[in-house]
Amino acid sequence: MFAREGADVAILYLCEHDDAAKTKQIVEQEGRKAITIAGDIGDKQFCERAVEQTVRELGRLDILVNNAGEQHSDKDIGDITEDQLKRTFQTNIFGMFFLTQAAAPHLREGSAIINCTSETMYSGSKHLLDYSATKGAITAFTRSLALNLVDKGIRVNAVAPGPIWTPLNPFGGQEPEKIPEFGKKTPMKRPGQPNEVAPSFLFLACEDSSYMTAQVLHPDGGDTTSS
Repeated sequence: MFAREGADVAILYLCEHDDAAKTKQIVEQEGRKAITIAGDIGDKQFCERAVEQTVRELGRLDILVNNAGEQHSDKDIGDITEDQLKRTFQTNIFGMFFLTQAAAPHLREGSAIINCTSETMYSGSKHLLDYSATKGAITAFTRSLALNLVDKGIRVNAVAPGPIWTPLNPFGGQEPEKIPEFGKKTPMKRPGQPNEVAPSFLFLACEDSSYMTAQVLHPDGGDTTSS
């Protein structure tokens, strides 16, 4: 969707090489340039190198979308290991700080940052304690960063999706036995699709949302309002 609106795109990813290549191809089919950069955003130096490569190859940086996430389902707080706790925070919130720190010097008036939080920040999740905690931190980070950058003309907003059908779910984000029922408890009685979330990110990146900062959009099938 960003490519359709004229954006060149840099995609950071961990190890999903085939998916990254496919996404690059889709962007290029829209007539725009795409670069893919593999690495761990929990590594500050990787974030710095990735931003440098983006600016070098694409010429500038106007929009930062902090969308990477890690999620593990645990029935009891005692099941969350120290390593998992550190890793979830490293990916979900530390990486967001690292990328924003690296990108900030390249952003200018009119630029936008869009962070991905979650409905779990508002409604809680009994089996996603560490994940939900990071999403609360992301929402607070979004609102605080918005105030920090407003004088520079840089807007900072967030998107808080509900249950969205992505590869995160079958790869540890949900208990296997619950996957068939995923999203059916929303008022719309179904999970959302990625293309139902993407427009929120696009809107917050463009001039149509020029009077919005420190805000959160909720593509969640009505889930937050019903909880």
